[in-house]
Amino acid sequence: MQTIDLNLLIALDALLQARSVTGAAKRLGLSPSAMSRSLARLRRVTGDPLLVQAGRGLVPTPHAEALGERVHALTREALAVLQPPVNPLDLTALEHTFTLRASTGFIERLAAPLMQAISKAAPGVRLRFVPKPDKDARPLREGEIDLEIGVLGTAAPELRTQLLFRDRLVGIARIGHPLLAGGPVTTERYAACAHVSASRRGHFAQPVDAALEDRGLTRRAVLVVPDYPDAMRVVRASDLVGLVPQSCLGDALAGEHAAGLGIAAFDLPVGTPDFVISSIWHPRLDADPAHRWLRHTVMTVCKAAYP
Repeated sequence: MQTIDLNLLIALDALLQARSVTGAAKRLGLSPSAMSRSLARLRRVTGDPLLVQAGRGLVPTPHAEALGERVHALTREALAVLQPPVNPLDLTALEHTFTLRASTGFIERLAAPLMQAISKAAPGVRLRFVPKPDKDARPLREGEIDLEIGVLGTAAPELRTQLLFRDRLVGIARIGHPLLAGGPVTTERYAACAHVSASRRGHFAQPVDAALEDRGLTRRAVLVVPDYPDAMRVVRASDLVGLVPQSCLGDALAGEHAAGLGIAAFDLPVGTPDFVISSIWHPRLDADPAHRWLRHTVMTVCKAAYP
C-alpha cells in the first residue's frame, strides 16, 4: 500500500485558493522553494500539471478546476477531525446510561442524592449500578463499567483516580448494648464481645485484628456477612458488635442516621488506618465531556455528604 502524504492535500488546497506559489507559501508558513517542491510532488502524484503559467500568474488546468471544491471540502474535514471538540455539552439533550460499580453502602447512602442531582441537570441520563464482587480492572478496561467508586485495589497502572473523601472504621452495637453501658469501651471489653465481620470474600479477619494482637488480645468473630449494611442489620437485631466505615453512618459518629437504624457508633479502642474512597476510570474516558460531568457530579454529591 502506497504511503499517502496528506500534507499534499493541504498544499494543493492552498495552491488552488491562492493560484500562486508565493501566496500559498505565505498561507501555510512555508518558504516559496518548499511550496514549489510540493507542487512538483503533486504533479507527479496526480499526473497533471495542475497549475500552469499564464503571464505573471498561474491558472488551474481543467483537472485542477474539477478537483477544487472536493479538495477544499476534504481539507476542512481533515482539519476538523484533528481539532479538539468545540461543541459544548448540552446536558438537557444528553441521552446516555452510565454504568457504575460501587459498594452496597455507597448505594444505600448516595445513590438517591446522586440520581437527584443528575436528573436535575440532565433528565435524559440514567444510572446503572452493578455488583462489585472484586476490584478487577478488566470491566473498566473493556468498557463494561464507566466509573468505579471505592478503594483502589488493583495494580493497573493506567487507571485514573480522583479523591472523593477519606474514611475510617468505627465500631457499632445496638442501642442499649452492654458494651456501651458499662463505661469506656476498652480494648479488653471490646475484644470480649462476639463480633460480626463484613467481607465479600467471607473472611472473618478484619483490620482491627492486627491492632488487637499487638496488645495480646484476640477478637472472636462468629459471623461473616457480605457487606457493611448486612452487618448493620445484624447488629441492630443482636448482641453482636460490628465494624463499618464511618461513611455508612453519616457525617457524625452519634448522628441521627445511626440512631434511626437502631444502632450506636463508637470510636474503636485501637487505631486502624484511614482509607481513601476514590472515583476510578479508564483513561479513554478522561476527556469525554459527558464522563467529566459525571465525575464532577459524583464529587459534588460526596462533598455535600462528607464535608
